[in-house]
Amino acid sequence: MLPGIRRKTMVHGPNSLLAEFHLARGAVIPLHQHPQEQTGYLVSGHAVFTIAGVEHEVRPGASWSIPGGVEHGVRVVQDSVIVEVFSPVRPDYLP
Repeated sequence: MLPGIRRKTMVHGPNSLLAEFHLARGAVIPLHQHPQEQTGYLVSGHAVFTIAGVEHEVRPGASWSIPGGVEHGVRVVQDSVIVEVFSPVRPDYLP
């Protein structure tokens, strides 16, 4: 995917996809956007999301929902595990 980031697609149906991400400290997901809504949960670690130009510091137990088409990115402060749902399905994440 990107350096320091591993993705595992857990399951998908006709309208949604569930993925688990392992992010290494110092990894960066650059600002980007996609048509899918993205809803997630930080299982462990520490990260800073930038969503529509606003930074959000997240720690274990935090959750978020990013509407489709909204620019966002992530800076990983500490090794982290994230679980996210994408709707509709992201074809590029299909196994």
